[in-house]
Amino acid sequence: MLSILIPVYNYNIFSLAEILHDQVSKCNIDFEIICLDDGSDFFISENEKINQFKNTTYYTLEQNIGRSAIRNLLAQKAIYKNLLFLDADTIPVHSNFISNYILQINNNEKIIYGGILYQSKKPQKEQLLRWIYGNKREALSTLERANNPYISFLTLNFLISKSIFSKIKFNEKIPNLRHEDTLFSFELMQNKIEVVHIQNPVYHLGIEDSEAFLRKSEEAVIGLKNLVDSHLITSDYVKLSHYFEIVKKYYLRSLIAFWFKIFKPFFLKQLLSKKPSLFLFDIYRLGYYCTLKTK
Repeated sequence: MLSILIPVYNYNIFSLAEILHDQVSKCNIDFEIICLDDGSDFFISENEKINQFKNTTYYTLEQNIGRSAIRNLLAQKAIYKNLLFLDADTIPVHSNFISNYILQINNNEKIIYGGILYQSKKPQKEQLLRWIYGNKREALSTLERANNPYISFLTLNFLISKSIFSKIKFNEKIPNLRHEDTLFSFELMQNKIEVVHIQNPVYHLGIEDSEAFLRKSEEAVIGLKNLVDSHLITSDYVKLSHYFEIVKKYYLRSLIAFWFKIFKPFFLKQLLSKKPSLFLFDIYRLGYYCTLKTK
């Protein structure tokens, strides 16, 4: 009935697998838990211990194939028609997490997204930017997510049927630069596949330090630009690319790129401080976008 699928990369997933196995076992349904390791260097011996759980397997790949390909491979390996995808650095908030998803299973063609939360305890200064961004931009209420159902969808906690996944897979041709979830949600919208938002969250535990988050954010900007330039998504689908088109329309790209390079040290100092500003973070990403070569 249910295949629980977890892509893994350099993360200890024993606790996650143990909690999921305990919850799904109590539901008295046919299930499997597949954890597929995308060429990790660490935590392999710890993660191999989850093979002791019934109907639970941990595989390792010799080489890293990327975020899109690993999810497609997990779906391919799954034997049941309902697929629950969870990221390795998450943990269910509630003890009825699995049963909440099971209640949503029917013959309607839809995707169920349960949402994300961040733990309330403020992290150390080095992780503040990621924690604040997550709380303000990702940990949205069900109502907030439902108002923008596609762009609010994240791929770290969702239920999808195999029939839908056979139509709309993750695109393996795009560079492994993030925003694969953006493209996936855009294709769901284009194909009129309903995304239903429910309150069934996981905590996101893998909070990078601010410097790493900024590096990944720059990668994401490059990835977003690639999607727009390749006409895989429209520029108005994501706010950042929408604002960039406005900047370009009024011939301000070169000017903003110039000032961004001058003020970048100031941006970095502020964003790495005890009170990072999301407004400045948005300006930083737009400025970085403007420095990239246009087609």
